[in-house]
Amino acid sequence: MSKTISQRELRNQSGKVLRDVAGGASVTITSRGTPVAELRPAARTKSISKHEIVRYLKSAPKIDAKRFREDVDSIVDQDVR
Repeated sequence: MSKTISQRELRNQSGKVLRDVAGGASVTITSRGTPVAELRPAARTKSISKHEIVRYLKSAPKIDAKRFREDVDSIVDQDVR
């Protein structure tokens, strides 16, 4: 959902606007009818503990470095022009 509000509305109803944005809405802010900014939900990242990463890497498949390089070389032109 996207909506447009004035700078005054943002000032007077900032709490409601931020709740809307937190709920997934994008809001364009105008000043004298001209769009000047957009508010949208922040990208959320999930942190992963060091222990989870180590556990994942231990269970990841082993990679044959020579074969991997051959595969990459067969697809990507390594010559600099």
